[in-house]
Amino acid sequence: MEISAADVMKLRKATGAGMMDCKTALAEAEGDFSRATDIIREKGKLVASKRADRAATEGVVLAKVDNTGKKGAILVLNCETDFVAKNEAFVALATRFLDAAIANDAADLAAVKALVLDGRTIENHVIEQTGVIGEKLDLPYYAKLDAETVIAYIHPGNKLSTLVGFNKAGIDSQVAKDVAMQVAAMSPVAVDKDDVPAEIVAKELEIAKEKFRQEGKPEAMLDKISQGALAKFFKESTLLNQAFIKENKESVREFLQGVDKGLTVTMFYRYNLAD
Repeated sequence: MEISAADVMKLRKATGAGMMDCKTALAEAEGDFSRATDIIREKGKLVASKRADRAATEGVVLAKVDNTGKKGAILVLNCETDFVAKNEAFVALATRFLDAAIANDAADLAAVKALVLDGRTIENHVIEQTGVIGEKLDLPYYAKLDAETVIAYIHPGNKLSTLVGFNKAGIDSQVAKDVAMQVAAMSPVAVDKDDVPAEIVAKELEIAKEKFRQEGKPEAMLDKISQGALAKFFKESTLLNQAFIKENKESVREFLQGVDKGLTVTMFYRYNLAD
């Protein structure tokens, strides 16, 4: 049977599939639009299955804040090649997933995957788009943050993003952005020293002890001198104690206190595809 260009375009708009794939699906379905849509989706599942063992290490990392300025989220959508990652349609797909997650206040990654768009879950959209694009897609990471002020920062290229929460409302946007960029640039492990996981503290102490042991320091002194190395680690690796990158004569804590006494960071998220 003859397949009209209008029908092909309609199916393309509904599925995102290529023109020839849409025309082939319509021909196989004998013009039945619903059946043709199912054929496109089944093809996506088949391609996804075939590419399951492929590495999807490229992609985009997006972060966004809602219109209240008090809720934000960060989301990662992976693909196989940088060529696809830079495609406007791929970035738009990731943005749509993130917008849906924020609008629905999704609690975690499982909740995001279960959200329904156009009658299908986001998880199914990812599978279907694997068939459309021809590369393995994966949705591996999502985190949300609620605070009095939340700021999102996306580094140019969409490979690195941060999300930072503050304990006070009405913060100057440049101040908030400066801290979000600090997180991006300096990759702190925690907000403050008391927030560093115990296993990281133990690992840093052991590294310091071994270093001093190799230098010939007495075994009896290792515990004490390793505490000095740990203090240096806290200063370099916890956000509030790091030197502020725009004015390294003061710490991030001192910078915030200078802006508004009592102002501090409550939480942050950072995701870098290169890590």
